[in-house]
Amino acid sequence: MAVRAAVLPAIGSPLRITEIDLPEPGPGQVRLRLAAAGVCHSDLSLTNGTMRVPVPAVLGHEGAGTVLAVGEGVTHVSPGDGVVLNWAPSCGSCHACSLGEVWLCANALNGAADVYARTADGTELHPGLNVAAFAEETVVAASCVLPLPDGVPLTDAALLGCAVLTGYGAVHHSARVRPGETVAVFGVGGVGLATLQAARIAGASKIVAVDVSPEKEELARRAGATDYVVASDDTPREIRALTARQGVDVAVECVGRAVTIRAAWESTRRGGRTTVVGIGGKDQQVTFNALEIFHWGRTLSGCVYGNSDPAEDLPVLAGHVRAGRLDLGALVTERIALDGIPAAFENMEAGKGGRALVVF
Repeated sequence: MAVRAAVLPAIGSPLRITEIDLPEPGPGQVRLRLAAAGVCHSDLSLTNGTMRVPVPAVLGHEGAGTVLAVGEGVTHVSPGDGVVLNWAPSCGSCHACSLGEVWLCANALNGAADVYARTADGTELHPGLNVAAFAEETVVAASCVLPLPDGVPLTDAALLGCAVLTGYGAVHHSARVRPGETVAVFGVGGVGLATLQAARIAGASKIVAVDVSPEKEELARRAGATDYVVASDDTPREIRALTARQGVDVAVECVGRAVTIRAAWESTRRGGRTTVVGIGGKDQQVTFNALEIFHWGRTLSGCVYGNSDPAEDLPVLAGHVRAGRLDLGALVTERIALDGIPAAFENMEAGKGGRALVVF
């Protein structure tokens, strides 16, 4: 059956909206119609080669939709069910999974190498990060779908699959923010806005949002920021001035650039914690000298997918949505149609784009 999708023909090429031939689900697979898909900066990283996937491919890894059909052996969802996509399903058997660190599963992205559909001329297509959410419909492994939690609108639920899990997990699982602590969030994109809300939910006493754009202050404050700093060479000094010259307890970097990682680290107090969420390229080199590492006693750590277990965390996030503590709508600056994805990517690359949500 033919459906429309956004295809990445090759690394460095623009996305092309075209029809693809999508098969019916085989054993252990699920076919669903997308309700919405988030346009995430990680998808841009896939197009420019910062992150590698087999191409040609259909991108999009943050989505939600309705089950149309299931293959043999699928029992946890049925046709008509609302589901959230999980782009990094854990295998349960590798070393990381045996340690309970499912976000580091060695086999999570194996499905990205599969051929899941074809173009009209027979060209084989791969499913981006397993799920190929930039399409009207998709076919995924059963492990890539999680039942939609009660009380969450299907369209908004798309954001739970990446941005919210990542931001929430960075605060609650990686940095482990405690009530009363102070937090700085670098980058007010989709993940940054989710991180701000997570810091508020965690009970942070002061939440400083940092971004290059003054126009994002209103969004940041709506998400929970108590203070806003326009990024500059003086950012660490400004943050220390807001915290009795101490620095924040926790900094979360959501950009993936050497300069912001270094600034986040310098913005924390002695003994502070910095969690890096942003995905940077190999050319982004961060340097420290041995004396300052000893003297400041700070911790710098990476964070993959929010160090989250989607199956366990989705119900928790749904509870926050139902209680009004988590506003998914606050993460979206623009709602677009499938045809609008290429322009959204161009704006994102030029630094002009906000968080876009594709609504099918």
